[in-house]
Amino acid sequence: MEKIYNRELPSLKPGVIPTDLDLVVEGNAYIKGNFVRCCIGIKDGKIAEIKKILEGDTHLDFEDDLILPAAIDIHVHFRDPGYTYKEDFATGTISAAFGGVSCIFDMPNTKPPATSIPTFKEKLNDVGKKACIDFGLYAGISEKTDIVSLGKICSAFKIYMGSTTGEMHVTDELLEKAVKEIGKTKKVAAVHAEDEKLRKKNEPENLSEHLFSRPNQCEASAIKKLIEINNKNAGKSILHVSHVSARESIDILKQTKLTKEVTPHHLFLNSGMKLDAFGKVNPPLRTREDQLALWDALNKGIIDIIASDHAPHTIEEKEAEFSKAPSGIPGTETMLPLMLSATKQGKISIQRVVNAIAERPGDVFGLNKGRIEKGKDADFSIVNLKDEVKIKSDKLHSKCGWSPFDGFPAIFPHTLIVRGEAVVDKSVFVGKNGFGKYITKYT
Repeated sequence: MEKIYNRELPSLKPGVIPTDLDLVVEGNAYIKGNFVRCCIGIKDGKIAEIKKILEGDTHLDFEDDLILPAAIDIHVHFRDPGYTYKEDFATGTISAAFGGVSCIFDMPNTKPPATSIPTFKEKLNDVGKKACIDFGLYAGISEKTDIVSLGKICSAFKIYMGSTTGEMHVTDELLEKAVKEIGKTKKVAAVHAEDEKLRKKNEPENLSEHLFSRPNQCEASAIKKLIEINNKNAGKSILHVSHVSARESIDILKQTKLTKEVTPHHLFLNSGMKLDAFGKVNPPLRTREDQLALWDALNKGIIDIIASDHAPHTIEEKEAEFSKAPSGIPGTETMLPLMLSATKQGKISIQRVVNAIAERPGDVFGLNKGRIEKGKDADFSIVNLKDEVKIKSDKLHSKCGWSPFDGFPAIFPHTLIVRGEAVVDKSVFVGKNGFGKYITKYT
């Protein structure tokens, strides 16, 4: 990996040293694409100063470790309410915290689904008591959803063009209506793009057959349809394509302004691996050729965002007969660690990782997070790149108790700071339930 440490920015001067800072964090901080040895002053949970020398009530010197803007995971399923035997907001946010994530956005396909103001408010009230990191909540779409009213309280919207846990997929007619109505709210609409009409109705018995049931054309067709509807609406909606997985989709999407995400499981896993139902996910794991195309698109910036699509099920559910096992893979805790290890392997630059896992999610979803800049939330992941380990499922914190990445190399942050407060300190959880702040949109 290219050495980019300790370069100085012209604007980084000692200046006036404030004495009313709550916390000063010192180390090699990632600022404007480089690591700069500096002090970051924090006041009331926000970055107040960035200078060579600062003093505050508390001073933490991380020496040669890297201070990264904490990851933002804009795609998780914490199964709360309704499926809390798989995961809940307490275990889900703790798992994310150990992966260096300071903010998650949770999907609406819970039980009941978050598709109305009453069910959304009920969910918000419940999960807010459990979250140890900041969080946003998606609202789902149904025929009865009052999109404009719900847009005043939700963080973003989720549209399912394909079937998913909770069976929330929309018809073509509802899709067009939803895109138009969401455009009035100025909130992002994340879209699960699978054309239900192109799905094969076979009963898959393995990963190859599961891929056959949801072919690449299924995703590409849905994306084309989404683009046509967006053009018809004069591009007034902010549309984001979730978990891009097919190489055909990349050529279609790179000609548009739609933002795109990729998951670690589509980058690191494929349908040829011996994962059985533990690799069953929607959209499916695809071929090695699709993997390479996704890495290329991510490295070139065609794909904007990395998100985990953390979707846990129990070991017992995944050990069932393949055709009956539910689709979904856990990953919020391993997302950043896998990508940091990939930087050491030369597969991707650390600049692209930080951009895709912190900066772009913050920008696209209008958050006051994702960068180490004055005025931003003081959210940091502290990393020592020498601390590479093999992932062990029994060391992770998700309630589901397994990972398809078991044995993969990873670099876990040892400290997570959220709004100036330590949530993980030297690989020990020191946070508390209810500390997490609900986030809608800052800009």
